Formats: sequence, C-alpha cells, structure tokens
Amino acid sequence: MAGGVVHFEIPADDENRAREFYSSAFGWGFEVMPEMKYSLAMTTPMDDQGRPTVPGSINGGLFKREEGISTSVVTVDVDDIDAALEKITALGGSTYREKMEVPGMGWNAYFKDSEGNIVGLWQNAARD
Repeated sequence: MAGGVVHFEIPADDENRAREFYSSAFGWGFEVMPEMKYSLAMTTPMDDQGRPTVPGSINGGLFKREEGISTSVVTVDVDDIDAALEKITALGGSTYREKMEVPGMGWNAYFKDSEGNIVGLWQNAARD
C-alpha cells in the first residue's frame, strides 16, 4: 500500500545498550548487520517475504547516531522513490539522502518535509 508507514528507525549513541534496552523493555529481537552498520528490529512476527503478520504492526531498525539524524525516523512506502522525491521538492521539501539500494529488498531515501523533519521513503524491489 503506497503511502503507508512501513518502517521506523531509532538512532543510538551506544547500539549495544539500545538493543538491550528495547529487548528488555518490549521483547524486540535484533538482527545485527555489521556490513551496513545497522540492526533490524523485529517487533512483530514476519511471513516468508519479511512482512509483518500482525495487522497494523511494523518492524524497524537501529543505527549509530551521527550528525544530521538525531531523532527517530518513520518511513513511508512509495511506488517510485524518484517520482516521490520530485513531488516532495515541488511541494517545498528537499532530498536529504539520495536513493540507495538495499540489496534484494528495495530502495530507500530520506527527505526533509516542509517543517524540517527527516522522513524515510521505501520502494520495494519487484517480486517475481
């Protein structure tokens, strides 16, 4: 469903401490992806295609806080990231981070909205 919130990201100063916090507080599981400097946060069970099986639930990620992104980010599903970024720019927003491939899964990008918030975009890879 294009336009839905499909993912969240939480920056952390100490990733191990943050993973322990969310695991203990909410029972979240994490898959650490050192090659991407990222941890997938599993908040809900997933099907064999990696989609949440509980309606209304989403999974997310945790990453090392760096300059620029210091607060949590929500990610919106779109059919075409390039077209979405063009529309966002026309509406007064701007591209924060260009489209980047997530191998085997799809693409993501970040934009700044009209209020200066950083928001993510997600485009699924075509599934055969």
